Amino acid sequence: MSTLIVIAKTPVPGRVKTRLTPPFTPVQAAALAEAALEDTLRAVRETGVDHRLLVLDGAPRTTWQRDFTVVPQVPGTLDRRLAAAFAAAAAHDPGPVLLVGMDTPQITADLLRSCLPAGSQDATLGPADDGGFWCLGFREPRRQELDALLVGVPMSTGHTGADQLRRLRQAGLRVRLTPALRDVDTVEDAAHVAALIPQAAFGVRFRGLRQRSDVPVGA
Repeated sequence: MSTLIVIAKTPVPGRVKTRLTPPFTPVQAAALAEAALEDTLRAVRETGVDHRLLVLDGAPRTTWQRDFTVVPQVPGTLDRRLAAAFAAAAAHDPGPVLLVGMDTPQITADLLRSCLPAGSQDATLGPADDGGFWCLGFREPRRQELDALLVGVPMSTGHTGADQLRRLRQAGLRVRLTPALRDVDTVEDAAHVAALIPQAAFGVRFRGLRQRSDVPVGA
């Protein structure tokens, strides 16, 4: 048994991808966020895991509810929301669990399957190029003190990934680092990731919007 969690926001203009504005408008930035989430959910569907959990800030859409168990994010800081997401997953399935966000639309089903903790690994952590992390997994989430492992780790800093790794190792967990990925936060990030996946929803949406926006060709 295994579970994949996607923690995400419903793409509402002004609430998502605000660092893409300008040059994109809030509506266009939300459209890019929607494409990134679409690609992420597709990759998760294709993994064949036993359970798929969408931990959502915002109103769910009917199409998401067909393939995912949708639960609301708890109030509070991101570290607390991550801990609660893992607890929700563990309530469904005691087996390996992997959590991802909606900022890495370049992920694939094969990559996600390979990042699930297995064997002697207690946890996996995926470094992000900006110093954060793009995935986090536990082999036996019910056996972990999730609040102790996650709550209090500073989020959205250039050292979040290193801080989280240190917390896991200090707890005695055997951690495997997965391949590093680039998050989509800035226009430069978006251009880089879109070039990696030109046929995916995010790549197609980025190209179409760039043609109608004041976005430099090299961005």
